[in-house]
Amino acid sequence: MKTFSATPADIDKKWILIDAEGVVLGRLASIVAMRLRGKHKPSFTPHMDMGDNVIIINADKVQMTGKKREENFYWHTGHPGGIKSRTKAEILEGAHPERVVTQAVKRMLPGNRLSRKQMTNLRVYAGSQHPHEAQSPEVLDVKSMNKKNTRV
Repeated sequence: MKTFSATPADIDKKWILIDAEGVVLGRLASIVAMRLRGKHKPSFTPHMDMGDNVIIINADKVQMTGKKREENFYWHTGHPGGIKSRTKAEILEGAHPERVVTQAVKRMLPGNRLSRKQMTNLRVYAGSQHPHEAQSPEVLDVKSMNKKNTRV
């Protein structure tokens, strides 16, 4: 028996739509990271971009457990003493609330060239509108997968 290794001709990409309203951020990010990598497919090949295109709507209404809204995201400007931080709550209330979800998914992928390519298959929108109706995405109901995925 031979090990199956996918070629570019074997790859079948789908479009998935996920509504993030009321869903716990970490659980959403892990499901999306798995879909982006393609690990949910039986033909998964680690060195190929096998994953689906994922659209996330209502990213500004994502939930967090505990005191995670008060936790900081840190970055460095590149200048001496240039470390900066902003809480997740400040980002969610700011101009780009979708960055919280994007960063959570990015940090669940391995840090290599392939994962940067796979991140281009992720589209995150703060509201309920998205410009990808022509792709006719399948709706993936993350809320009903596990009762712990939602927070009231």
